[in-house]
Amino acid sequence: MPPDEPQNLRLLAIVGPTGAGKSALALRVARQFNGEIVNCDSLQLYRSFDVGTAKPPLAARKEIPHHLFDVLGPQEGYSAGEYARHARESIRQISLRGRLPVITGGTGFYLKALLHGLPHLPPKDPSLRTSLAERENRRRGALHRLLGRLDPAAAARIHPNDLPKLIQALEVRILTRRPVPSHDTAEPLRGYRILQVGLNPERSQLYELLDARTQEMFQSGLVEEVKELLARGCSGLEKPFESIGYRQAVRYVQGSITLEEAVASTQLETRQYAKRQLTWFRRDPQIKWLSGFGHSVFVLEQCLEYVR
Repeated sequence: MPPDEPQNLRLLAIVGPTGAGKSALALRVARQFNGEIVNCDSLQLYRSFDVGTAKPPLAARKEIPHHLFDVLGPQEGYSAGEYARHARESIRQISLRGRLPVITGGTGFYLKALLHGLPHLPPKDPSLRTSLAERENRRRGALHRLLGRLDPAAAARIHPNDLPKLIQALEVRILTRRPVPSHDTAEPLRGYRILQVGLNPERSQLYELLDARTQEMFQSGLVEEVKELLARGCSGLEKPFESIGYRQAVRYVQGSITLEEAVASTQLETRQYAKRQLTWFRRDPQIKWLSGFGHSVFVLEQCLEYVR
């Protein structure tokens, strides 16, 4: 490890489902421990996608340094590997300043890439990916059958409807003539004592909050934000428009569903997403779980004690 690299320094990650109060807790911990916040939410990377992503307000971002917010335009893509590289550099710089890096967000795969690394993969081949996607469009299930012939072990791990993973596995197999590399080739983040804290509010209270937050999003400017983005040249097909809330708002603006249907669909999908997030994070035995929301005084005190 080079001499200017951080060694044996602290790193805090605050994880959990959407709506659990991760950002609020991160701010309070950062104030207490001279911290800086690093985003781990794939949507909060995008500029102008504010209302539907529940970004920390600008006042909070001015008070405490925030990193990897508003770094992408709508047309830009960002892989988990790219995120991990940029996040690791942000963390390194924060540590060299003698401050505490506080990772916060609910994109579990990004956090995994950051902390544990990803297998080494070949560069993406856009033309090959397009060709594979067109093949699947012509005949549903074609990619899973093809992968089953080329790499049966990978096909057994990937659901037939998971198109991104199918395309990636086939891309690796075709370009390298080898199976997808194992996770043994991944390079974990080194030089840190990592504390992961998970927020686990009572399920019915979380769902009630998420339903209310969805109503508030639509009432406080989500539709207007989408209209503005479309007026500035977005097609509505860009990656961030695939996310919950934005997808429904686009359909409402285009007239294919009513506002009531957009709200109800967003509420349902948000609750389902929160459940998937909890399932993902509960696989990690290193996470210390706190029962409650991030704005709870009890949760704050527990988290501060863990950090101490």
